[in-house]
Amino acid sequence: MFSNLPNLLTWLRVLAIPLLVGVFYLPVSPAARDVIATSLFVGAALTDWLDGWLARKMGQTSAFGAFLDPVADKLIVCTALVVLVHLDRVDALVAAIIIGREITISALREWMAQMGASASVAVHSIGKLKTISQLVAIPMLLFYGSLFGLLDTRIVGTWLIYLASVLTVWSMVYYLRRAWPYLNGER
Repeated sequence: MFSNLPNLLTWLRVLAIPLLVGVFYLPVSPAARDVIATSLFVGAALTDWLDGWLARKMGQTSAFGAFLDPVADKLIVCTALVVLVHLDRVDALVAAIIIGREITISALREWMAQMGASASVAVHSIGKLKTISQLVAIPMLLFYGSLFGLLDTRIVGTWLIYLASVLTVWSMVYYLRRAWPYLNGER
């Protein structure tokens, strides 16, 4: 489980999840709370990149790491979205679309892997764009203010989360179309 540094970094991302929620129960100012939550999320996003890079660079890829990494990603994104809905910074429908897609595509990938057809639903550029939009939008919406007096993260984050929801639907349709012959019994 903790057999290597990349897996340890992934576990740290999982441990950041209850901290992200717990921040909003601290007896600190809303501004301090938002900065702490944003920092936790950005730190988790950076470890996502770092653990993958280290695993490849150090030759420490593992089946367990390949399983845990996307699970950790989805858990922290979904948790952040629930927090943002609770704070009334993200529409519940947007969060439901994104979370529903994550569950659907994860299940689809699992099923396709069992059928020996996981390449049919391998990560595509649309999915990567969706992820980038989410990973930029969420910290902006956690911060929820003016950044250096230059950028209103409320406006930019809201537009990006709407873009992420459109890309979410688009990518889900793409993956379902790729899997359709298997779902329809044609293969």
